[in-house]
Amino acid sequence: MQLKLYDTLTREKRVFEPIDPKRVRMYVCGPTVYDFAHIGNARPVIVFDVLFRLLRHLYGEQHVTYVRNITDVDDKINARAAERGISIRELTEDTYKNFKDDVAALGCLEPTVEPRATEHIEEMKTLIDRLVASGHAYVAEDHVLFSVPSMQDYGRLSKRPLDDMIAGARVEVAPYKKDAMDFVLWKPSKPGEPSWPSPAGIAAEGRPGWHIECSAMSWKHLGETFDIHGGGIDLVFPHHENEIAQSRCAFHTGTMANYWMHNGFLQVEGEKMSKSLGNFVTIRESLERWPGTVLRFQMLKTHYRQPIDWTRKSTETAALELGVFENFTQFVGDRPGELPNELIDALADDLNTPLAISVLHKLAEECRKSGDPWSKAACDLKASCKFLELDLSNVSHRKIYERQHGKIDEDKIKRLVDARAVARTKRDWKESDRIRDELAAMGVVLKDSKDGTTWEIAR
Repeated sequence: MQLKLYDTLTREKRVFEPIDPKRVRMYVCGPTVYDFAHIGNARPVIVFDVLFRLLRHLYGEQHVTYVRNITDVDDKINARAAERGISIRELTEDTYKNFKDDVAALGCLEPTVEPRATEHIEEMKTLIDRLVASGHAYVAEDHVLFSVPSMQDYGRLSKRPLDDMIAGARVEVAPYKKDAMDFVLWKPSKPGEPSWPSPAGIAAEGRPGWHIECSAMSWKHLGETFDIHGGGIDLVFPHHENEIAQSRCAFHTGTMANYWMHNGFLQVEGEKMSKSLGNFVTIRESLERWPGTVLRFQMLKTHYRQPIDWTRKSTETAALELGVFENFTQFVGDRPGELPNELIDALADDLNTPLAISVLHKLAEECRKSGDPWSKAACDLKASCKFLELDLSNVSHRKIYERQHGKIDEDKIKRLVDARAVARTKRDWKESDRIRDELAAMGVVLKDSKDGTTWEIAR
C-alpha cells in the first residue's frame, strides 16, 4: 500500500515520500479569530484531521507534526473589536475558545502545535529583513512590499495569467508600489491598532501583512522546507502563492512544501453561502441541532477535492446512515475489531473518504446477514468508525430528536396512548383522532395492531 496525494502544484496524484519518515510535517492554514467559524471553515479542519490520523497510523503518532495556525492580528479583527467595543485580545481569546470547542465537537484532534501570529512577530521581521537584503522586498512610505517581478517563476501554484492574478489578488492601488502585483509584508499601524517595532529600519511602529504570518510560523515549527501544506481552494491565490514566494526567496530554496493540498468549495442548498441570502450557517448553529459526528460524516461523504452542497436533506441522510451503524455495533462493547485493508487503502488513495464509507456500509451489510450482534463484522465496523472518529454514542434517532426538541416525556405519552385506547374502546373516534394529532405534534407516531398500540419518534 502506498499513500498517494494530489499535489495542486504539479496537478497530479503523487506517491507521498516524506523528507524524513521519522518526522512527517504538515502545515494547514487555520482560522482568523474574529467571529464564529462557519460550516465552510469546518471542511479543511475535518479533511486534514483525517489526513493527520492516517499519517499517524502509517508513520506512528510520535513521528507526525501537524501545525495549524491562528491568525490573531488582522483588519477584520480590528474592525470587529471596535464594533463590539471590546479589546482585540478579548475578542481573539473568546473567538479562539469558541473555535476550539466547535472543532472538538466535530471529532477533530488538536494539532501538534497551534501557533498564534502575534507570538511570531520576531520571526516575521527576520524574514522581511532577509527579503529586503536580498532584493526581493523594498521599503516605501513605512511599508515593506514584496517585489513580485524579482521572482521569475511566481504564479506556478495558481497558474493564472498576470491580468487574472492582478484581479484575483484585489491588489491595493498605491503610488509607492513599484509593480501592481507587489504585496505588503509590513505596514504602519493606525491609532488603536496592534503595533510592534518595525523591521527594515523603519522608525514607525507597524504590523505584519497576512501572508508573511504563515511563512514565519511554518518556518519556526517545521523548517525551511516541509512535507505538506494544506488549506481551502480559495487560499491558492493569493495567499499560498505569496507564501511560496516569501519562503523560497527568504531561504533561497526551490521548494517550500513538497505537496500542496486543497479542499473544494462548500455551498449551502445550491447557493454560495452569504449572510445576505440568509444561508450563512456557523458550526455552532449546526451543533445545536445535530451531533458533531453527523456533520463530520456528512462532510466525509464527498471527496475533499470536490465541491460540496450542504443541504438539510444530506444532513438527515447522514444521520440515518450513522443510525444504522449504531444499531449494528451497540452490543459490541469493548470487543476488539480490525481495520479492513480496504478502508486504509481507500484513505491512502488521496483521502478517498466516499470509498472508505462504502467499506463501512459493506460491513453493516455483513452484520445484517449474520444476525449476530457480536460478529466480527460488527467489531470491525465499530473499529472503523472509531478510526474515522465517528462517535456512534449519540446518533440514535431518539437522541437526535431530543437534541432538537427537548427531552421526551414518556409518562405523558403513555397517558395519552392509554386515553386514546379508552376512546377507541368507546368508539369515540373524534377523541381518538384528537389524541393522535396531539401525539403527532409531539413527534410521536402510533402503530396500531391486534396486540395493542406501540409508539416511536417520527423520522
